Amino acid sequence: MKEINKVAVLGAGAMGAYYASRFFDAPPFSAVLVARDPRYDRLQAEGLVVNGKHYAVPVVHPDEAATPADLIIVAVKSYNLPEAAKDLKNLIGDETTLISVMNGLDSEEYLGSVYGMDKVLYAVAVGIDALREGNSVTYTNPGKTLFGEADNSHTSERVRRVQRAFELAGIASEIPPDMMRTLWWKFMVNVGVNQASVAMRAPYGVFQSSPDAQALMEELMREVIALAQRIGVNLGEQDLDRWYAVLKTLSPEGKTSMLQDIEGGRKTEVEIFAGKVVELGKSHGIPTPVNRTLLSIVHVLEHYRA
Repeated sequence: MKEINKVAVLGAGAMGAYYASRFFDAPPFSAVLVARDPRYDRLQAEGLVVNGKHYAVPVVHPDEAATPADLIIVAVKSYNLPEAAKDLKNLIGDETTLISVMNGLDSEEYLGSVYGMDKVLYAVAVGIDALREGNSVTYTNPGKTLFGEADNSHTSERVRRVQRAFELAGIASEIPPDMMRTLWWKFMVNVGVNQASVAMRAPYGVFQSSPDAQALMEELMREVIALAQRIGVNLGEQDLDRWYAVLKTLSPEGKTSMLQDIEGGRKTEVEIFAGKVVELGKSHGIPTPVNRTLLSIVHVLEHYRA
């Protein structure tokens, strides 16, 4: 496989802007954003602003993409994925690698069902505290991208190739031995802190200091731990400590993506957090009362914010 040169980013929110800016700033790469309709026009006219720096990242309309990308980073909201995934078809070639930095448990399988799992690597972004306002994104901690095949006991050439690209772009990364465990750990984190932050309108600083906020967050997370153990994923109480180690590195003023969505009057991803936990709880006979309550709370907030 040849080295990665052309990088395409689908999604220009907080996560997409971060990855696009890193690859745009790194000389070996040709970085583009993929967008259509109003987003295409807006990105063409305004570009992105990341930590105060303006980035005129080229924008490719999906119907006009002429050559495949070597690496595609998918960073859209979960409810937009089925439609957005169609926009990648002209960018997929024999050696294209797809990475999703989306929330939830299902985006990789969805992309694999459309373009083949042989093109997809699993990934989670951990510890980035990005805030988005319009086309402007700010962060104090870029965090780390954990990625790889489902089983990384032997590192594949596809993974090594992406690792080299991340290194050149200055993106901190790690290849965990067990990506399924890592995926579930990030799911546990999102179910806990994203949803509790919305219920209490709380930035990260509240979770760093308030035992009450931490208690609600942990109750949400423990329902995920119970589910993971039932289906054979090695998640346990020690993984709460692993999250607290990350939490203390985040800006106290930073906000979860879900809280930013509620404050911006946008639809949240509660269906892939509490909704998924409740669904799995029914399937596996695990009680999920805390997530069921949060699901109702966020539905009401979405309705009245809209």
